[in-house]
Amino acid sequence: MPAPARVEATGETLNWIARLKAKHGPLAFYQSAGCCEGSAPLCFTAKELRVGPHDVLLGEIGGCPFYIRANQFEYWRHTQLIIDVVKGGGEGFSLEGPEGISFLTRSRVFTDEEVGELAAQGEPPRAA
Repeated sequence: MPAPARVEATGETLNWIARLKAKHGPLAFYQSAGCCEGSAPLCFTAKELRVGPHDVLLGEIGGCPFYIRANQFEYWRHTQLIIDVVKGGGEGFSLEGPEGISFLTRSRVFTDEEVGELAAQGEPPRAA
């Protein structure tokens, strides 16, 4: 059985990603832990997001790469991140803010079986 995705998106989130891609081109996400955005996932154009060797590629949502800082990955490694969307634009750097919505991270703890499947799959790749 294949391992579960470490990051997923709700249907409404996927619809918003498609709209933002049509408007801005290729996108990339970064799970923030900073002071400005709290723990919100940030959406950037793919050209604007600069990842480093301490960033982990969790997977893709809506065909867009989704990264997280290595220390945050250690904290969240036993949970699946589920990216949702809520009304109300943030005052931050993320592309969806001017659209009157914000992306939001929800999570669920992996089952013991899923943890075993993820271990068998190996660690997610680090960014270059």
